[in-house]
Amino acid sequence: MTVTLLKARWIVGHENDRHCLHEDGEIAVSGDSVLFVGKRFPGQADRVVDYGHALVGPGFIDLDALSDLDTTVLGFDNQPPARKGRVWPRSYMDAGPIEMYTREELAFQKRYAFTRLIRGGITTALPIASLFYRAWGETVEEFSDAAASAADLGLRIYLGPAYRAGNTFVNEDGTLDYFFDEERGLAGLRDAERFCETFEGRAGGLVRTMLAPDRIETCTPELLRRSAAAARALGVPIRLHSCQSRFEYDTVVRLRGKSPPEWMAELGFLSERTLLPHGIYVSGLNGIDRPGRDLEIIRDSGATIVHCPLVSARHGQALRSFRSYRDMGIRIGLGTDTYPPDMLLNMQIGLMLCRVVEHDAQACRAEDYYDAATVGGADALGRPDLGRLRPGAKADLIVVDLDDPFMGQATDPIQTLLLNASSRSVRSVMIDGRFVMEDGVIPGVDERADRRRAQAQFDGVVAKYPMRTLGHPPVGEIFSSSYKRIR
Repeated sequence: MTVTLLKARWIVGHENDRHCLHEDGEIAVSGDSVLFVGKRFPGQADRVVDYGHALVGPGFIDLDALSDLDTTVLGFDNQPPARKGRVWPRSYMDAGPIEMYTREELAFQKRYAFTRLIRGGITTALPIASLFYRAWGETVEEFSDAAASAADLGLRIYLGPAYRAGNTFVNEDGTLDYFFDEERGLAGLRDAERFCETFEGRAGGLVRTMLAPDRIETCTPELLRRSAAAARALGVPIRLHSCQSRFEYDTVVRLRGKSPPEWMAELGFLSERTLLPHGIYVSGLNGIDRPGRDLEIIRDSGATIVHCPLVSARHGQALRSFRSYRDMGIRIGLGTDTYPPDMLLNMQIGLMLCRVVEHDAQACRAEDYYDAATVGGADALGRPDLGRLRPGAKADLIVVDLDDPFMGQATDPIQTLLLNASSRSVRSVMIDGRFVMEDGVIPGVDERADRRRAQAQFDGVVAKYPMRTLGHPPVGEIFSSSYKRIR
């Protein structure tokens, strides 16, 4: 079998259950696996690549990876969401929500998003998309297309159509309420189970599956019970956005009489296969004065908090804190959730937020976030063959250019990444032993043409905003401008 030998100033290896740094190191890859990590490979290589002043490390694992056109920009300076089209008005819901995308557009946006993930060094992804722009849930057909795109690009991926039993809406007087259609949610679960049974292990194991009930406040007890049972039977991860906002927390308490973690525990939903973005609003933290053991419940279940620092910070939120969660023994992985899907930026923002909320520059270190983006995600998926570079592990790795002038000066490569790197610093990406990007080029992808196509599709969605905004004002009244526009 062909052997490829990579050399670099720094190689992130893995020994004794910890990452380690091999200075002027080498890594040999054979087939889909790592053969050797260290110095002076004793075998013969068919191909040798010397990256010079670079770092070769494990690919990042994104447990909440953006897979559509990100609409964060629409809410960035346009608040509150209920008056700016981010929550359906009753009139839109009563008229019958429509699909804002065609199947072809959905297929394009997922492929486009997958190329952005690869570009940033994300080698394993669990996609997330907004259901605000859908008639209800995601479909088996669109995820069949997504599986084909991921396989073609070589991305390692866990797929499953999102489903829900309920929806938030805003009344004419501005109050928020909920509509539930449990049978529609259960039908979505059945479709998701069928998808898992059909697609698990496709593309030589690159395509895996998961269950993705959308948000805890849009689910009914029966939907969550059956979803948890299905995840156990199928042996797949299950992800549920929870403890994400004060509104969600208060809604669950009002409707279910328990906090989100208490309710999930009562329903038997929590386990080591459960992934929980975002885990911010819990008893005793971020203004939640209701007594309880929310974090202890999550920790004791073995579930993983999916920490998404960038999107949280954009909404004025933060974990309180990464260090305290970690020190409690809670499992933590990372997700990008928004655009750009830049794991390095998320790590940097997360580290800064932790130090700010703790008022302590020693609250966390660079390697703490690097661990969360690699082994933390791998462990959440039950994949000891991912997130670390050691003999026998999958050959999922990235090359980061440390000669980039924007890197500044360096004493330690991981600290340099957490200070100065970005997704643009990623030079090459290998997944399953195959280079899916070399020297910044993804084969067959015209990034600028895709960017233009994505913008045109995005403009089409924006044009439809009046129909799904309270009072149906024109687009110019929904979205503000930073400065006066002169045409």
